[in-house]
Amino acid sequence: MKIRKLEPHLINQIAAGEVIERPASAIKELVENALDAGATSITVTLRDGGRSLIAVTDNGMGMTPEELELGVERHATSKLPENDLFNIQTLGFRGEALPSIGAVSRLHLTTRPQGSDEAWMLKVEGGNKLPLMPASHPHGTHIEVKDLFYATPARLKFLKNPTTELSHAVDFLNRLAMSQPAVSFKLIADERTLFDYRATESLHTRLEHIMGKDFATNALSLDMTRDEIHLKGFISLPTLNRANALHQYLFVNGRPVKDKLLVGSVRAAYQDFLASNRYPLLALFLELPREDVDVNVHPAKTEVRFRDSGRIRGTLVSALKQTLSLSTQKTATPVSFQALNAFRPEPVRQPSLAPYIPRSSYRPLTQTSAAPMVASLCETPPEPLSMPLETPRLGFAKAQLHETYIIAQTEESLIIVDQHAAHERLVYERLKAERGHVQRQILLIPEVVEMDHPDSVLALTEDLQAFGLLIEPFGERGILIREIPALLGEINLKALLQDLADEINELGSPLSLKERLAEILATCACHNSVRAGRKLSVDEMNALLRQMENTAHSGQCNHGRPTYVELQLSDMESLFGRR
Repeated sequence: MKIRKLEPHLINQIAAGEVIERPASAIKELVENALDAGATSITVTLRDGGRSLIAVTDNGMGMTPEELELGVERHATSKLPENDLFNIQTLGFRGEALPSIGAVSRLHLTTRPQGSDEAWMLKVEGGNKLPLMPASHPHGTHIEVKDLFYATPARLKFLKNPTTELSHAVDFLNRLAMSQPAVSFKLIADERTLFDYRATESLHTRLEHIMGKDFATNALSLDMTRDEIHLKGFISLPTLNRANALHQYLFVNGRPVKDKLLVGSVRAAYQDFLASNRYPLLALFLELPREDVDVNVHPAKTEVRFRDSGRIRGTLVSALKQTLSLSTQKTATPVSFQALNAFRPEPVRQPSLAPYIPRSSYRPLTQTSAAPMVASLCETPPEPLSMPLETPRLGFAKAQLHETYIIAQTEESLIIVDQHAAHERLVYERLKAERGHVQRQILLIPEVVEMDHPDSVLALTEDLQAFGLLIEPFGERGILIREIPALLGEINLKALLQDLADEINELGSPLSLKERLAEILATCACHNSVRAGRKLSVDEMNALLRQMENTAHSGQCNHGRPTYVELQLSDMESLFGRR
C-alpha cells in the first residue's frame, strides 16, 4: 500500500487511545484544565462510572468564542510560554485532551470568560465540530462528556464495571485534591455526593479528609530543603502500614506521578522497619527546578524523568530516614485502639462470675508477692505499689503473661510488650552499628561472572568494597569476585551482580546489596532474640524495657509490627464505666 496521510478524525481517535484510556483519564484532563484556568472551586458529576456522563464545572477564567473553537483543535494550547518544553508551569500542555475526548464522545462545552456578559456553547460529536451557539452560564466553564467511546465501540468493550471505573476516578481526583488544598473539590456520582472537600490552607487537613483520621494522627511531618530541592509532606509511622502501595501519593512540582525511582526510594528508607510485603502510608511533594525534570515522557503525563536521579534518590531516602529517626520509639495509635476494642464486652452479654485466671498465665513481680490473682478478686484489694518519683517512659515490669508478654506499669498507663519483637529490634540495631566493620569471606577459588555491561558495576568498586564485596575486571566482559560479605553465606553471585547492574543503571545506587545485607541482619537478629515462651526474671524484663528506651526505632520490630501497646489509664476507666 502507498503511504498516505491519515484523516483528521482517525488521528484524533489514535490520540484518544493514548491519552484517554478510561473515564478517569478524561476526568483527569478536564480537571487539570480547570486548575490551569485558575479555578478555586471544581465540581465533578458522573453517571455509570463516567461512561454515560462526565460533567466538570469550574469557576476559572473561561474562554472567549475564538479560544473555544481553537481549543478543540489538535495541538492548540495556551500553556507553553515561548514554546519551551522544559519550562512547563501548568499541569496540561500537549493540547490533545479536548480534541481526543471529542473524537470518541459527545463533547459539550459551555464557557463565559471573566469580565464578559456573554456565554457560548460548542458541541463536538464523534469528531464533528458543530457551529458555535450563544448560551447562558456564570463565569467559568462547564464541560459535559456524554457516551464516552461511543464512536470507538472496541474501546468501550474494554471498560470495567461502573464501580471499578468510579474507583479509578476517585483516586485521580483525590490525588489532584491533595496537590491543591486551596481549591474545593466536589464529586457527585449517580446523584450521590461522594466527597466535598472545602478549600483549606492546611495540607494536613486535606490529607486527613482523604487518607483518614488514623493517618492524620500517626503522620510525621517532613520538610527538608537541599540546595534547590525541596521535599515536604507527611509519612506514617512504620506500625501504620498496608498490604499494598495504594496509599502512597507522590507529587513532582505539584503533578501527581507514579515513578519507580520515588517508590524505590521510599522502600529503601523503610527497609529497616517494614517487611518487603508491607507498605507505609504517605503523601510526598517534591519541588525542584523545572529544567531538572522532564514531564514530557508519557501522553498521560503520569511519568517523569529526572536529570540527576541519584541526587533525587539520595535526598528522598535521607529525608525519610531523618524524619523516622525523630520518632524512634512511637507506635501507631490504632494499635492501642484495637487492643482496647478487644477488651470491650459484647453488645448483649449475660452477667457471669469473675473468671478464673490460672497462676501459670502470669509471673508475679517478686516471689514474696505471689498471692493467687484469683483470690484478690473476692477480697479487699491490696494497696497499690508506690511508684518512684520519676517513672521511666515504659514503666516497671509487673508480670510476664504466657511467657511471651511483659506487663509494665507507668503512672498513667499500662504497657504490654512483645518480648521477642522488642528484643529482635534491639539485636538488629546492635548488628547495624557493627556493620561498619564488615566481616569478609575470602573465596578459596575466586569466581568469574560474565556480564553484558560490567562497567556499571565496576564503576562502583570502591563503594562495593565498603560493603565487603571485593571485585576487579576480568577480560572484556567478566568480573572477578575475590571476597564477599561473610553474612551473605551461600549466595548466587551472578544473580546478585546482575541485580546490582540493573539497579545501578536505573537508580544509580547498589540497592540490592544493601537490601540483602539488611535482610541478613534481620534474620540474624530474629534468631538471636529472646524467643516467645522463655521465662524472664524481673531484672531481665526491666533490663529489656530500659534498653528499649535507649534504642532507636524500638517501637516496632524489623517487620513493622509493634513491639508494645500502651493503654492509657483514662481509656481503661472509660472501658469499665468509671468515666
